[in-house]
Amino acid sequence: MDDRRSVALVAAVVGAASLGAEIAAARLLAPWFGASTIVWANTIATVLVALSGGYWVGGRLADRDPTFAGLCRLVLVAAALMAAVPFVAGPFLRVSVDALDSVQAGAFVGSLLAVLVLIAAPVLVLGCVAPYAVRLSVRTLEEAGRTSGRLYAISTLGSLAGVFLSALVLIPFLGTRRTFLVFALSLGLVAALGLRRRVAGVAPALVLLLIALPTGTVKATSQGHVIWESETDYQYARVVQADDGERRLELNEGQAVHSVYTPGRWLTDNYWDEPLVLPFAANAAGARSIAILGSAAGTVVRAYGHFHPATRIDAVEIDGRLTEVGRRLFDLRAPHLRTHAADARPWLRATKQRFDVIYVDAYRQPYIPFYLATKEFFALAKSRLNPGGSVIVNVGHPADSPRLEQVLSATMGSVFGHVVRDPAQDVNTQLMASDVPLSAGRLRAAAARMDPALAPVAEAAADRLAPALRGGRVYTDDVAPVEWLIDASIVQVAAEGSR
Repeated sequence: MDDRRSVALVAAVVGAASLGAEIAAARLLAPWFGASTIVWANTIATVLVALSGGYWVGGRLADRDPTFAGLCRLVLVAAALMAAVPFVAGPFLRVSVDALDSVQAGAFVGSLLAVLVLIAAPVLVLGCVAPYAVRLSVRTLEEAGRTSGRLYAISTLGSLAGVFLSALVLIPFLGTRRTFLVFALSLGLVAALGLRRRVAGVAPALVLLLIALPTGTVKATSQGHVIWESETDYQYARVVQADDGERRLELNEGQAVHSVYTPGRWLTDNYWDEPLVLPFAANAAGARSIAILGSAAGTVVRAYGHFHPATRIDAVEIDGRLTEVGRRLFDLRAPHLRTHAADARPWLRATKQRFDVIYVDAYRQPYIPFYLATKEFFALAKSRLNPGGSVIVNVGHPADSPRLEQVLSATMGSVFGHVVRDPAQDVNTQLMASDVPLSAGRLRAAAARMDPALAPVAEAAADRLAPALRGGRVYTDDVAPVEWLIDASIVQVAAEGSR
């Protein structure tokens, strides 16, 4: 293979690895920080800054050592750095999330920046390749434009291949860690072919060994043992079983618990209990039908099946793997249950059914999807309610930070005639909206007819029921900066906590 073809091959592989690493980097961060537009913006910005720095450095290096071996040495360094990213990033990510949990803003920002620098390191070295490749390929001034254009086209096509290979093949079937390693392997192979030395072949061999290592085993945590884990199409998920038999479905590396299960128990002493009783504030008969948007492994579904066995339940969960594990490990069942693996709003738009209650509990920590927090969404939900029906939203928020609740209250109030709040937890408020008056007295009266285990939950909810908070902005599909709102709330709480 002549030098020009060799350089073109390197440019294609480097292009694929650069953009493939960007997709994998967003996936690496998503279990810890979510997949919001802010996380994507940070990832894209990091890649662009790193590539820009690489172009500048690569041009200088190419003038100092304009050889194909020099180019391959850079690619070999990039391969080593990329292979290290998924292993070295873990400790930094844990520090970041621990700092977020304890609201130590300085440590959170610092460790997050450290992770971005880790991702930027291999991308910066890969950025050095483009000017280096042009320097090696241009023989005469007359062909400079044609040659550089051809190389950039090859590199861009490689980037396109890397995006689709990463998103459609590697991440779904091999996982995030092995996606980084496959791109590192491809870089190591083209570098070794160019260097043509035995020592250069050691790097691809080591990467192959890392790819062959198992990605996960049953392991202990500080509060139990992991009995199931998976990297689904949407997130990292695991089930942790405590010594007392309680099981928790944890998403995003354990930073969010989305379902709980204890054999023989149906109440959780947590926010999952509230939707069992709140419908009685709107209708003395409760919920004869309910759509649960964001059912996870089915804590609310299972409890409804036990306490309200006549209720027709449609459980909607975008991640079908969570429904599967709910059936296996969380006793996900009810007499009149239908499950749907679908995104909440498209499913609600497509269904022709009507419900007494629509319960919304769809979070990608720490964010609620913006399209489930807008005036248009609540108008759609209202159109799917029976007369006198209600919408209940679980609003997760930082403690002592009411801004998201205020916004959702205002947005729901722009569609419904009545909105009330049930501050069940420090970090969870249940908002309920309907076109009929919502009455704590009606809920107390219903408590007398409930299962004795459920009656105290209804009475406590009736005591907490209060008018919605005021002062929020109405969100629309066009303008709904949920991510900024949550991030600003976290920073505000952090600032107040540091005083």
